[in-house]
Amino acid sequence: MTERLDGPQAPSAKIADGSSTGPAETPRTKRRLGPSPTVAIAFLLPAALLLGIWVVYPIVYSIFRSLFDSAGTGFVGLGNYATIFSDSGTLTTIRNNLIWVVVAPIVVTTLGLIFAVLTERIRWSTAFKLIVFMPMAVSLMAAGVIFRLVYEQDPAKGLANAVLTTVHDTFSSSQGYPEARPREGDQSSVAADGGAVVTKQPVQAGQPVLIPIVGVKPNVLPGNAQPAKAPAAAGDLSGTVWFDFTPGGGGKNGEVDGSEKGLPGMTVEAVQNGKVAGTATTAEDGSFRFQGLPAGSYVVRLPRSNFQASYGGLSWLGPALITPAIIGAFVWVWAGFAMVLIAAGLAAIPRDALEAARIDGATEWQVFRKITVPLLSPVLLVVFVTMIINTLKVFDLVFIIAPGSVQPQANVIALEMWRVSFGGGNNQGLGSALAVFLLILVLPFMIMNIRRFRRGDS
Repeated sequence: MTERLDGPQAPSAKIADGSSTGPAETPRTKRRLGPSPTVAIAFLLPAALLLGIWVVYPIVYSIFRSLFDSAGTGFVGLGNYATIFSDSGTLTTIRNNLIWVVVAPIVVTTLGLIFAVLTERIRWSTAFKLIVFMPMAVSLMAAGVIFRLVYEQDPAKGLANAVLTTVHDTFSSSQGYPEARPREGDQSSVAADGGAVVTKQPVQAGQPVLIPIVGVKPNVLPGNAQPAKAPAAAGDLSGTVWFDFTPGGGGKNGEVDGSEKGLPGMTVEAVQNGKVAGTATTAEDGSFRFQGLPAGSYVVRLPRSNFQASYGGLSWLGPALITPAIIGAFVWVWAGFAMVLIAAGLAAIPRDALEAARIDGATEWQVFRKITVPLLSPVLLVVFVTMIINTLKVFDLVFIIAPGSVQPQANVIALEMWRVSFGGGNNQGLGSALAVFLLILVLPFMIMNIRRFRRGDS
C-alpha cells in the first residue's frame, strides 16, 4: 500500500545506507551566505552618502555651472567650451597636456621596466628598489620644492647646472671675464678690436708683452689668482695679463704692481699675417709663454671668448625647457612606482618559459623582447594607463617649479582650471568648463583600468 499525502511535501534526501535525512534543500529554501541585503545597504549607505557629497554633487554642479558666465547669472550655453578651443592661452595648456601624455607615461613605464628587469640580476636589488621607490614617500609639493632648487640657474645653488658646468669645465679651461676691457690711455699698448684685445704694435720674441685689463668684477676673479709678475726677458714670446687695479688706490697705470692680481685661464693667441701661429693659456699669476714660434713679428691677441661669461649651464626654468624640466621631476617621483608594479608582474612569469627559450638558443635580448615583454603586457598597460591619468591631473609640480614669468608656457589644464577659477581670474564658469573637459579626458582611461582589474579578478 502507498501512503497518501495530504499535501505537497518535499522529497526526502537519502544517504548511502538508504536512511532519510529529511526534506532536501531547493534553490528557494537555500540559505544566503553572508549578510542580508538590508545589512549590506546599511553599511554602504554612509559611504554612498559621502561619495555623493564629494564626487557626484561636484560633478553635476560643475556641469551646470559651466553653462553660465563668470558671475553665474547669465546663461551662455556652450560658450565657455567654445572659449577653451579659441583662446590662445588655453590652447597652449592643451598642447602642454598633449606633450605630457605622450612623453611622461612612455618614459616612466620604460624606466620602470628597465629597472625591474635589471634588479633581478644584482644582489643588492632590495636596496636599489628602496632608493628608487623612496620619492613616492615625498609629496608632490615637496618634490616640486626640491626640483625648484635643483633647476636653479646659479651653479652654486642648482645641482643640475653644477653638474653641467663641472663637466664643461673639465674639457674647457677657458675662464670668462665678462665686462672686462683694456685700460685706455696714451701709454697703453693694447686696444679693443671687435670684442678681442690686441697689441697696438707687433712684437717679437724676447720682447715682454704687458696687457693690462680693468673692469673685472670681484665675484668673477678666480680664487686661485696670484699676484701678477712682470715678464722677464726670454728667448720665447712671453708676457702678462693682469687686473690693473690696486685695492685702496695707488699704483701706476699700465705697470705691474705687487698687490695686483694676474688673470688666470685666459686664452692668448700669437697672430701672424692674419693667421693664428700659436696659442697659450695664462697661469695663476697671469703670465703666458709661446714656445717654438718661428722668428718674426706677431700680434698678441686675447680672443673675444675671454670676455664672455663663463658657461653657467642651461636655463632649466626658462620658456624653452620648463616643460621637459617638470616632466623630469615627474619621472623621478613615479619611476619607482612603475618599477615595483612591473617587478611584481615579472615575479609571476613562469621561469620554465624563460629557461626553455635560453636552452633553444635565444639570446637575452630575444628572451626579453619575445617572452618577457609579451607576458608583462597586461601589467605594462595598467602602469601606462595609470601614468596617463596622473599626467592629465598634474598640478602641484607645475605650480611650484615653474616661476610666475614662465607659467603661461608651462601651464596645464588642471593648473589653468584653478588659475581661472580661484587664482585671480574669478571666472568659475570657464573654470567649471575646464573641469568638465578634464573629466571627459580622464574618464576613458579610468574605465579602461577598471575593466582590466575586473578581467584580472575573473
